Amino acid sequence: MTFDPEPEVELQNAFREPYNTIVAAAKTCYSSKVVSPEDVAKDERAREIRDRIYDGIYEAGHHTTIQHPTFLFVLRKVSRQFLWSFLHAHPFYNSEQVSQRYVEVKRGNFATPPLEGRARELYLETAERMMKAYFTLIDLLGPDIEREYFELYPGRRRQKEKWESSIHKRVLEAARYVLPVAVHAHLYHTISGITLHRYRKICAQFDTPLETRLVVGKMAAAVQAMDPLFFRKVDDPVPLEETLEFKMHEQARTQLGADRGAAFVREFDADLGPWRSKLVDWKANAEGVMAQSVRDMLGLPKAVMADAEAIDLVTNPSKNRVLGESLVLTTLSKLSRAMHHPHYTFRKKITHTADSQDQRHRMVPGSRPVLAAQFLPDRPDYLLPPVMERNAGVRDFVEKLMSQVWKAIAELRESGVPWESAQYLLPNAFPIRFEESGDLLNLHHKWTTRLCYLAQEEIWRCCVEEVKQVAQVHPEIARHLVAPCGLRKTAGASPYCPEGNRYCGVRVWELPLDRYSRVI
Repeated sequence: MTFDPEPEVELQNAFREPYNTIVAAAKTCYSSKVVSPEDVAKDERAREIRDRIYDGIYEAGHHTTIQHPTFLFVLRKVSRQFLWSFLHAHPFYNSEQVSQRYVEVKRGNFATPPLEGRARELYLETAERMMKAYFTLIDLLGPDIEREYFELYPGRRRQKEKWESSIHKRVLEAARYVLPVAVHAHLYHTISGITLHRYRKICAQFDTPLETRLVVGKMAAAVQAMDPLFFRKVDDPVPLEETLEFKMHEQARTQLGADRGAAFVREFDADLGPWRSKLVDWKANAEGVMAQSVRDMLGLPKAVMADAEAIDLVTNPSKNRVLGESLVLTTLSKLSRAMHHPHYTFRKKITHTADSQDQRHRMVPGSRPVLAAQFLPDRPDYLLPPVMERNAGVRDFVEKLMSQVWKAIAELRESGVPWESAQYLLPNAFPIRFEESGDLLNLHHKWTTRLCYLAQEEIWRCCVEEVKQVAQVHPEIARHLVAPCGLRKTAGASPYCPEGNRYCGVRVWELPLDRYSRVI
């Protein structure tokens, strides 16, 4: 049995001669000239040497040469849960996927795991109920979001019909919270050869082993058909039962029983308090180290450049103009790289749908959980955006829906359906509890991008909280952490807002951080 429908994988584009390119790159390291892919396969003797070299670099772990070949896949009918759990849970990829914020989800577009009889009926009934609720919420939320929209853009009331599409997208962004994580996505996904090898090695793991094996298997088969030599040497996959995550999950379930999730959630939420994202660790001497690294680059003694001046040189867009560029240049700018030294860790609680976007900031990694370990079987556990929280009728509607969803998941589990299948009914609103860390350079990019009023509201809210807390421990570092329009204004770039007719309607560049506020 398999998924209905099965995920679809198409190799859209690929490197020419990937296997020969790997060996040519390896030989070039020890050659007086560049070795071409054709050189390593020109005759039988060259091919024998080629294969010995490949075996040697693969077994020795010298895998940088396997990064050169790149594969562009088109994926269809894959679940949002699979994307969150596996495909986007590491830094070495690039994806462009359909947005639930801007594209209305079609009825029936969700993954159905291998189920039979009553279990399949219950699964489909519940998924369809969640899809129906999504469309009901589109109608219920429309008036509230329209009102909020025209409070932001009062001048647009005169041509309401012109802005219907923009308003509808804000409605979709809120309504999607009740969709199941089984909902399909389609996307472009580009990875290097070594990442594809790693996919094959560890594709059977939490949370989506079957779906992951299907997708990765089809990826590998497509590359194998294009170049039969590419997988000439491969490692055997690690079975799910042998992964550390599976072993520890089973051990915890034995030790703590059904209450283990509840005990964890109580402890985590109590420590988090009122925050969505709480600063829990940072480098104590971050400002001093960052300032010294600036002086190192410029060859200046401390008597010539004080710490505050050095930090301001890097973080102030009026001085460091690259901060006002839309083309992110900070990793290539010598002085900007001083921001690598400060480091921060946050304890976070955000929804599955928000975290699916948050994790795309790949250089700010998080320790995402095994969802089964955080699931509360006895009560619904979910978060809603402010525009839904403020509407009592919407809150009641969602509460009833979530009770039905949790009841269905419980019934599936009691009937013997594995968690791997039942989890696809979790809503986008399911909270993910985890730790996230990053250095200032990469957090700077995330914060100054997501502080924009057009950013996903939940991630925007977390970024506001995070910057406020950083300001308390490192005020010099946080002084210029503002929305992108604020950076551009200070850098002298025009227009301040780079979004054109998508301008949020608020002159955010004039606001201090403590006055940032939004509902949609």
